[in-house]
Amino acid sequence: MYDTIIIGAGMSGLAAGIRLAHYDQKVCILERHYTIGGLNSFYRVNGRNYDVGLHAVTNFTAKGAKKGPLARILRQLRFKWEDFSLAPQKGSRIAFPDVELRFDNDLDLLRSEVKRAFPTQVDRFEALINQIADYDDLDQAAFERSGRKILEETIDDPLLIEMLLCPLMWYGNAAEYDMAWGQFCIMFRSIFIEGFARPYKGVRLILKNLVKRFRGLGGELKLRAGVKTIHVEDGRVVCVELDNGEQIQGKRILSSAGSLETLRMCSDTSEPDPRRAGQLTFIESISILDRQPEKIGNADTIVFYNDSEKFHWEKPAVELCDTRTGVICSPNNYEYSDDEGQLTDGVVRITTIADFDRWNALSEDEYQRQKLRWYDRSVAASVQFTPDFRPYVIDTDLFTPTTINRFTWHDNGAVYGAPDKVLDGTTHLKNLFLCGTDQGFVGIIGAMMSGISMANMHCLRD
Repeated sequence: MYDTIIIGAGMSGLAAGIRLAHYDQKVCILERHYTIGGLNSFYRVNGRNYDVGLHAVTNFTAKGAKKGPLARILRQLRFKWEDFSLAPQKGSRIAFPDVELRFDNDLDLLRSEVKRAFPTQVDRFEALINQIADYDDLDQAAFERSGRKILEETIDDPLLIEMLLCPLMWYGNAAEYDMAWGQFCIMFRSIFIEGFARPYKGVRLILKNLVKRFRGLGGELKLRAGVKTIHVEDGRVVCVELDNGEQIQGKRILSSAGSLETLRMCSDTSEPDPRRAGQLTFIESISILDRQPEKIGNADTIVFYNDSEKFHWEKPAVELCDTRTGVICSPNNYEYSDDEGQLTDGVVRITTIADFDRWNALSEDEYQRQKLRWYDRSVAASVQFTPDFRPYVIDTDLFTPTTINRFTWHDNGAVYGAPDKVLDGTTHLKNLFLCGTDQGFVGIIGAMMSGISMANMHCLRD
C-alpha cells in the first residue's frame, strides 16, 4: 500500500513525488511511456539528441532571488540553483508585418518598446501591468473571464492587443481564439516579468536531477506501467490496474495524465465528451546548421511571428498545418557563461499549428511525405521573420501531433491539455486529484509548481 500513487512521470509528477518523499511518504510514479518527461522529453536520431518540448524555461529569476516560482521550487524540492544550471535569454521578439516588439528578462525593455511602437498606449499598458500584479494564481473566477475582453477594456489599440496575446497563447493557452484572464496573467508574468532561460545541457539535466533525487529519497518509478483502470468503490479509488493486469493500492492518486484522460480511466464514469478535449497541437521542425545562428545574423532567442494584424490561434480549417503564425527558437542564443554550455551545432526550431486528426489519419508512407512537405512550408514561412538559414542546414527532423500524443497520451496531442482548468485539482472522487497541465500551470516551472502545490494541498494534510 502506497501513501500516494502518481500517474505520469513528467515534470509535474516528478516534482510532486519528490515533495512527498521528503516527508517520508511511500510514493510510486507510474509512467506508460518507456522514458520520462512527458511533453518535455527527448529523443535521439542519427547520433543527435533532440528535446521534444523545450524551447525555454519560463519564470526565470537570477541566482539568489527569494521570490517567484523558480525560487519556490528550489526551496520546496531542496535543490540548489546550480542543479538546474540556467542560462538567461539574449533577447526575443514579437514580429508582425511592419511592427515588432523586443523583450528580454527585464520588463523595462518591453515598456520602452511599447512606448516606441504604441506611444498612445503607455499609460494603458501600465494599467494592465497593475491589474496583473494583483492576480491570484488560484482564483477560479479569473479563468471564467475573457482575457480579450479585459484587454479591450484596458488597451484601445487592437494591434497591441494581438501582439501581446501572440507569445502568451503560443506558450500556454489551450483554448482557441480567446484566453482566460487567469491564464493571461500567469503567462504574462512568466514570460514578460520573469522571462526565459535554458538549462545548459537541455531538458535532460533537469530530468536527470529530478529522478536522481526522487529515487534517492526512496521513491519508486515504474516505466512501461500504463494505468488501464482506476477502480472506484463508494466514491473513492480502491486501486489502479495496470495495462498488464497488475493491481496497485494507494491511499490517494495524483494524476498528471489530463482531466479527460484521467476520467476515462475511472471505472465509475462513462466516456468523457470529446468536445471538452483540447484541439491545439503543433508540428516542430528542427534544423541543424553548420554554424551558430548569430553568424548568419540571427541573434534572437525566440521570435513569435504572425503574418497579419490579426493573430490566428485556432485549429487549421483545411490543411494539416497553418503557417500564418509560428515560433522560431534558437537554443544557441542564450547567455551561456562558457563554451561548455553552448550547443556544438547551430539549431533552429520552428513551431507551427497543426491538426491532429489529419496527421493521425495518414498512412505511414504519406506521413513521411507530409513531414518533408511541411518542413519546407513551415521553414519558408518563418524566414520572412528571421535570416534565411536554409543554405546552412546539414540535418533535419520534424515531429508531429502524433509524436506529442505518443509522449504525453493527451487527446489530440493537445500540448496545453483541455481548455477548462481545475485550479484546485479536485475530481468527483475523494482521493483522486489532478496536477499538471489540466490543473492550470504550464511550462517546465509551471508544471513542477503544479505538482508541488497539489501535493501540498491534497497529500500532506492528513
